[in-house]
Amino acid sequence: MSTFERYLTVWVFLCIVVGVALGHVTPGVFQAIGSAEVAKVNLPVAVLIWLMIIPMLLKVDLSSLRHVGRHWRGIGVTLFINWAVKPFSMALLGWLFVGYLFRSWLPADQIDSYIAGLIILAAAPCTAMVFVWSNLTKGEPHFTLSQVALNDTIMVVAFAPIVGLLLGLSAITVPWATLVLSVVLYIVLPVVVAQILRRLVDVERLGARLQPVSLVALLATLVLLFGFQGEQIIAQPMVIALLAVPILIQVYFNSGLAYLLNRATGEEHCVAGPSALIGASNFFELAVAAAISLFGFHSGAALATVVGVLIEVPVMLSVVWIVNRSKGWYERGAAVQSSSATINRA
Repeated sequence: MSTFERYLTVWVFLCIVVGVALGHVTPGVFQAIGSAEVAKVNLPVAVLIWLMIIPMLLKVDLSSLRHVGRHWRGIGVTLFINWAVKPFSMALLGWLFVGYLFRSWLPADQIDSYIAGLIILAAAPCTAMVFVWSNLTKGEPHFTLSQVALNDTIMVVAFAPIVGLLLGLSAITVPWATLVLSVVLYIVLPVVVAQILRRLVDVERLGARLQPVSLVALLATLVLLFGFQGEQIIAQPMVIALLAVPILIQVYFNSGLAYLLNRATGEEHCVAGPSALIGASNFFELAVAAAISLFGFHSGAALATVVGVLIEVPVMLSVVWIVNRSKGWYERGAAVQSSSATINRA
């Protein structure tokens, strides 16, 4: 992890300050940017999102899907957490905390929008930073690559239905045309472009050059978001802290569940670590883009996804620390020891 990436949370905080300040000083500029839309898609943000996503997707080799069966237990656990637990647990936590426990402390007209943002945030597993987290836990690289490639493939067809289902259950009107357009614009096309580039250029060299561009695009997007959200943040300083609560619980719950399930099934620690991290992390670049497209810059949904960006790095580093520190305990599990003995005899 580069120095810039290591202090990503610091840069995010600075972007909050800069965005809020610029929103007050130059409101006309932000209004002009916000009005640059085609079919409810903000063009400046769409460009920034592409600059964020494509360098990350260059790391994903879809041909690695042929290795999926090698660590079938870890793959099964991660898929279960990512697609059968995480979106639904976040929806439940959103309804509990934002819709009930914290309702009196939040703007009444944004409650549903906050819940929608949390759901969007949890509906897509991370595709990029997990490579960093996996490396920090000495994770099995082929498992990480094949799991991310599989998740990306599933996301193309599953993201919109899951989001639509959960937003519908939240009694939020689902703008299906915009949701489908977001999937095409921010998942399908970037995946296609990234796979074409992988065949045409030196991926390592291009990825290294584009990585700083990706991070700068992320920070520029945050400046825009907070430029529009500044008034609400100043008026409601507790909003970000309250929205962080269900996100934090969701991360620790899903990573812990994935870790324990891998231990119970006898999977190796080098697979269980990245499985827990992939199971807990979010594709916040997609979440930010989808929230803006569906609900707009000024929405609580956009702000909720930004809170996910704000706490992503420190929270995931804490999960990495837990996974590494508990390796001895993990490998003393009966199923893990039995599986290791079977492999050694073979």
